[in-house]
Amino acid sequence: MTRRSHAQDAATKAELAPTGTLRVGLVEAPSAGLIFVSRAADGRLDGVTTDLSADLARYVDLLPAVTLFPNLGGAATALQAAAIDVSFMPIDATRRQVIDFGPTYYDLESTYLASAGSGITDVARVDRTGLRVVAIEDTTTFRAATRTLTRTQLIPVPSVAEAVARMRAGQADAFALSRDTLRPVVAQIPVSRIVAGGFQHMQVAVAVPKGRPAALACVTAWLDGAKRTGAVRRIFDARGFRDDAVAP
Repeated sequence: MTRRSHAQDAATKAELAPTGTLRVGLVEAPSAGLIFVSRAADGRLDGVTTDLSADLARYVDLLPAVTLFPNLGGAATALQAAAIDVSFMPIDATRRQVIDFGPTYYDLESTYLASAGSGITDVARVDRTGLRVVAIEDTTTFRAATRTLTRTQLIPVPSVAEAVARMRAGQADAFALSRDTLRPVVAQIPVSRIVAGGFQHMQVAVAVPKGRPAALACVTAWLDGAKRTGAVRRIFDARGFRDDAVAP
């Protein structure tokens, strides 16, 4: 392996974190998951991407500064504008045009959480006239639901918290989101269930602003190494996701 010079390391840091601090964009939700984070009782952030961010900050020897967003669309917009330096999000064609993605760490499935009275038991039964489906605006899940639903009313909401509130209030029949994120939501909506099947399969990856090749190479080397050494697996396990596979 070729040893990097101090100048090369300094140049990479300057491109990855121009302000001298690693500005990380994470997305907040009522429950933590493999993408979303939540606040623990002591105020600290809880979630897989919290730990991934901390591991990356240690790898590059920079202090992290976390900005929380209500949805992935907001984080993607901030990344495109270089208002943050790194984030974690599903890859889709729309985002590839404006930001760069490094390695993936998780393969997600988008599906639906259905209310007890909706009669929905699988994905095929969601697309029916009169049903109200909520999804977080400007996300890969929202765009996929828009493409696949032709008879159902799709309602954009700004956050997971808003979607949960509408489901609890009886203002929506189903909530479109990734299966891993929906699992803890079930307990927050009485007699709800996650339906069988999915309507989208996506890869979740580390992302940086476009035009930063050294930064992209740096986060690529970090995440590839973290997967190879088992660090990502340990983070999954510690956060309660022992049954979820790390992307190869």
